[in-house]
Amino acid sequence: MSDTIGIAGAGRMGSAFARRLVEAGREVRIWNRSPGRCAAAVSAGAGQAADLADLARCDILLLSLTDAAAVNEVTEQLLQAGVAGKLVIDLSTLLPADSEAIAARVTAGGADFVDCPVGGTVAPALKGQLLGMAGGTEAAVARARPVLDLLCRRVEHLGPAGAGSRMKLALNLPLALYWQALGEALALLGGSGIAPETAISLMADSSAGPTVLRNRAQVVLDTLAGADQPGTFDIAGLAKDLRLALALGQAEGLDLPVSRTTEQRYAAALSEGLGGFDGASLSRRAAG
Repeated sequence: MSDTIGIAGAGRMGSAFARRLVEAGREVRIWNRSPGRCAAAVSAGAGQAADLADLARCDILLLSLTDAAAVNEVTEQLLQAGVAGKLVIDLSTLLPADSEAIAARVTAGGADFVDCPVGGTVAPALKGQLLGMAGGTEAAVARARPVLDLLCRRVEHLGPAGAGSRMKLALNLPLALYWQALGEALALLGGSGIAPETAISLMADSSAGPTVLRNRAQVVLDTLAGADQPGTFDIAGLAKDLRLALALGQAEGLDLPVSRTTEQRYAAALSEGLGGFDGASLSRRAAG
């Protein structure tokens, strides 16, 4: 019989994980602090855990939560319920030090722990096409692979607990910076008569075009035309990961001047109510 999988967190990604795993034939239960948010996962076939003690009965526990405070709170309640012999996989994006501290508490409670934040949003999650960045012992990661392989097209074991979190922040940093750089590049074209469609098409077709631009060119164009688009990885999420990258850099004595300057642009965008929109809204703001 397959291990039962419990998911703590029914946000966009947690719900997508649940749906993907149910479609793969796995038995899934899900919990969220606000129970109504579990509706999408339940409609896809997941069971709903009454509380975290109920969720802790599952063999494998996936955490998909907003920040370290939420992960710490949920982890503490799971430990109180008892997790000996279980496998805990944290898919949240945290500072490496936070992941290391959580790993220490979970393993002291008798469970295996893997931090495996993922690259990608809802659409690739539903197709099992995420990138998994795993940190943990060889044995824990090997135990986690059958589940992670259902969610990810590639899973890399990068080192001990915390290594996955470190890689995820490094991966997302250029993306956060890109939206500001794209806006500044477009500002150079102001008054030139070059149509945004032409500019974006040329950029997407060149070495200056990352995957996100090729995949979301129409979203970018609609945003530049004045219609801000909801983001699957929105400005609020980008800003959060940028702040974490800066915090990691500061803790390790690194100078990240471009990141510091760009963080100010994100803060201004958040103050203007753009948090829920695509990163292209930051580009529109920078383009003037």
